Order: sequence, then structure tokens, then C-alpha cells
Amino acid sequence: MMEAGGGSGGGGETLNPETPASVASRWGFMVSQRFQHFLDKSTPHMFYRWIAFFVIALAYAIRVYFVQGFYIVSYGLGIYILNLLIAFLSPQVDPEIQELTDGPTLPTRGSDEFRPFVRRLPEFKFWYSLTKAFCIAFVMTFSSVFDVPVFWPILLFYWVVLFTLTMRRQIHHMIKYRYVPFSFGKKRYDRRKHAAEESAALVRD
Repeated sequence: MMEAGGGSGGGGETLNPETPASVASRWGFMVSQRFQHFLDKSTPHMFYRWIAFFVIALAYAIRVYFVQGFYIVSYGLGIYILNLLIAFLSPQVDPEIQELTDGPTLPTRGSDEFRPFVRRLPEFKFWYSLTKAFCIAFVMTFSSVFDVPVFWPILLFYWVVLFTLTMRRQIHHMIKYRYVPFSFGKKRYDRRKHAAEESAALVRD
């Protein structure tokens, strides 16, 4: 009986040491929190964020130029950039689908209320995805596994053709539904001015 009691008492005093997995998980969580905090602080600094991106892109281009290889990695990176660009230039809701369900949502006349362009891929996510893609591609250039010998002019020609066809379709979509994926030069909606314009139009009629 005493042995049983002593065994139970000793078991109550035993402390469970942290396993390597729990330590790694805790450190990973801390690093993730600090990285997210850094991203949150960099959100309003668009100019400096894009400067950092162009520095990373230039470093990747210099690396590929001196190595003279990894053209498959560059081609895959170019396709990914094209997909991100299309999402960045596209509205969050496709006007063609919205027009069939709820009617037109984008202003088609000068007297319509100003509605800001909402992107399918916001600017910050566009920048972050591009930067992460270039960083991953840069790391991949240090492994010979990804250096597949190919005739790079064919890949470049195919990418240029794909880019031209995709952008032509996107521009046609923008012209058809009369939207511009940039807000530079747009005026904000002024209710008083809008009411005055409507009153003047009624007087003219």
C-alpha cells in the first residue's frame, strides 16, 4: 500500500519536459507572429515595398544572367506573374456575371455615382505574392535539380505570345464593361455636386 501511495505521489511531482517538437512549434509561432507584424507595418509604405521588390527581382535577373541557366524556373515564374497580373487588373466581381444576376454595377454615365474599383487581387497581396515568388525562384537557382537544359528562345517566344493574347482579352473586357483598374485621376463622388447637376438637367429639360 505504501509503495502504491509513494508511486502515486512521485507521479504527481513529475514534471513533463518540453519535447523538441513543442519547442519548434513555439518558435515557429513566434517567428510567424513577428513576420506578420512586419507585414502589417509595411502595408502603408507602398513605395518602399515596391523598391524592395525591384531589388529582389534585379538580384534574381543578375543571378540567372551569370549562371546562364534555370530557364524553366524563369518560365514558370513568368506564367505565375501573368496570372497575378490578370487577377490584379480584374474586378472582384466579374461584370458579365453581375450583369446577368443583379444588373450593371459599374457606372456607365457621367451622372452615375462614383464607385471605386475593387480588385480581385489587392495591391498588397499582389506585391507579397510577387516578392515571395521571386525569393523562392532565387533559392531554386542554387539547386542543380531545377536547371533543366532547354532552348530558352522558344520559352520566351511562347511566353510573349501568351502575354499578348491574355492582355488583349483583358483590354477588350475593360473596354466592353467600361472600367479602368486604376484610380488615378478619378474624382470622388460629391452628393451636392451630383444633386446640382441633376437639377440643372431637369431645368434644361
